[in-house]
Amino acid sequence: MSETKYRQIARVIEQRIDNGHYPVDTKLPTHRQLALELDTTPATVAKAYQLLTEKQRIASHVGRGTFVCSTGSLSDVIHPTEEDGSYNLSILQPCLHYNVAPLSRAFQQATQTLPLDLMGYTEHSGLARHRMAGVAWAKQYGLVGGCAENTLLVDGAQHGLSLLIHALTKPGDTIAVEEVTYPGIMAIAKLADRHVVGLPMDQQGVTVSGLTEVVDQYKPSLVVIVPSHQNPTGITMPVERREQIAQVIARHKVWLVEDDIYGFLNEEPIPAITNFVPEYGFHITSLSKAISPALRCGFVKVPSSQLAHIEAHIRTNIWLSSPINYAASSLLIESGEAFALAQKQKEIAQKRQRIAHDILPTAEAATSSVSQGYHLWLPLPQGWQQDRFVMEAKSRDVLISSGSYFHAQESRDHHVRLSLMAVATEEGLKKSLTILAELLAKPAETVFPF
Repeated sequence: MSETKYRQIARVIEQRIDNGHYPVDTKLPTHRQLALELDTTPATVAKAYQLLTEKQRIASHVGRGTFVCSTGSLSDVIHPTEEDGSYNLSILQPCLHYNVAPLSRAFQQATQTLPLDLMGYTEHSGLARHRMAGVAWAKQYGLVGGCAENTLLVDGAQHGLSLLIHALTKPGDTIAVEEVTYPGIMAIAKLADRHVVGLPMDQQGVTVSGLTEVVDQYKPSLVVIVPSHQNPTGITMPVERREQIAQVIARHKVWLVEDDIYGFLNEEPIPAITNFVPEYGFHITSLSKAISPALRCGFVKVPSSQLAHIEAHIRTNIWLSSPINYAASSLLIESGEAFALAQKQKEIAQKRQRIAHDILPTAEAATSSVSQGYHLWLPLPQGWQQDRFVMEAKSRDVLISSGSYFHAQESRDHHVRLSLMAVATEEGLKKSLTILAELLAKPAETVFPF
């Protein structure tokens, strides 16, 4: 068997995956079918498939066949900057131009006469007044029980997630996440050699029965839940479901990480899950979605039994988050301006959701609870593969995120996630959504006839 031949075949298959001919989750031809097409032997195709399996481009399932894997990284899901002439609907961030002036003033005030305590090392994970600002921020949106002693400072919610996963689990452990979830969680787990298992969801979020079954069967060391305006589905978990989830956590004595960075978007404050299970719950929030991702200001409320352990991880990892960033953020929180900025972003999101529902033909089929969220989890019409739709949108200068990157486990659903906030103007948003609406109206086979 020629090594060159099977490697050539592997390259052909990879090219078909990359150009969308074989989208994520597509079942590949059998060894015999592809051998006939490429004028080779089934054994040569089998070796090419083995090579691609080792590269994690494809996966074989006994009795079902071979399928294309999702290999996307965070850079495939979110494009931090808009390319020339493109509309970026891929990244979840506030409409930043509204926040530039107040944030600039806060930094000027914080650094006008730079106090010594902002320039050196501090005890714990930061200054007490900065931790108390985090307490005030989280309390405003539904968390109770926070104080300067149990609230720690981290470099944003992503750092908080990574910190807790490394501190509370070990390589080879299982982490339970929502069955469709923020890819950043899965990226952390993959790099840290933790296994991920998906939690079944319904229109109210993680189901109680699903959580119970997963905990019983897989014995996860950690459960991660995004309870408000969940990324990507947009679901907000009601109070009763939060209480029920907390009961399961307490009964099984498993750690809960509650990633509540979108809590400020709720119409009224909703009690955090952690409120009902403080001895097992770690609550994360940050200012990234309400004010600016560049602040890197995150707050983690930690059970008293784990404070020393988590503080030690922070000192080992970063020593402390920048006091200067927290000084500016604390000024905004203490003055009340941070809450006003969050309210403004919520109003913008509500308006942009209405625009999206007016323009997009399948928006009404999306989860109804996203009426004031930053994004839309959009189902695709029959015939459209999600990765192919993303490619076609990009060719029309609209950047969106394929639903294939959000699944903790294999799925046949076809969605794309649209951020409604990153495009600076309403005019730009309307143009980009109109482009998508026109694409959605086309039968898939007329766009890629193969």
